[in-house]
Amino acid sequence: MAKTGAVPDTQNHAEVRDRILETACTLFYRFGVRAVGVDLVVEKAGVAKTSLYRHFGTKDDLVAAFLEREDAAFWATWDRVAHQHAENAADELDAHLEWIGERVGRPNYRGCPQINVAAEFPNADHPARRIAASHKREMRLRLEGIARRLGVIHPAELAGQLSLLINGAFVSSQILDAGEAIPLLRRTVHALVEASRT
Repeated sequence: MAKTGAVPDTQNHAEVRDRILETACTLFYRFGVRAVGVDLVVEKAGVAKTSLYRHFGTKDDLVAAFLEREDAAFWATWDRVAHQHAENAADELDAHLEWIGERVGRPNYRGCPQINVAAEFPNADHPARRIAASHKREMRLRLEGIARRLGVIHPAELAGQLSLLINGAFVSSQILDAGEAIPLLRRTVHALVEASRT
């Protein structure tokens, strides 16, 4: 039987699913996936446990949905920025560094969700780990596309360097001063790009 405060079964299924996922995303990002059990998710979402399992067969499925949602939001921002600077690769790269640096500098930023989850699940076959790995491969491919448009000598190598730098920024947010991420990223990237042209 649903606990007090649970969403009635007559409520729209999509609304229930969205509520569960929204709650899980908030909790997973704030506390970590392993620290958050399904009991806490259903309590905070105000739904019955059967509702959670109806929409997400297992906790692993819920974790995968969390990462898919984060993935979609990240690439939506990337695509919007890329579209605004489609004619100039250098401007596009700078614009990406700006929004990524702004994200890293947020007071409540706890790092990249994909990196966080990958660290919690060492098994490479875990669904969430596969989504995280796919996200990082996609970022490197997109950076390589920008590097090719910049006309550097070794675009794949530059893309690898940029990936390391950006992922390093994601995990270094706690040791950066306020407002430090964007200028650090830009100066380092400009040096890398210049070195890649010679």
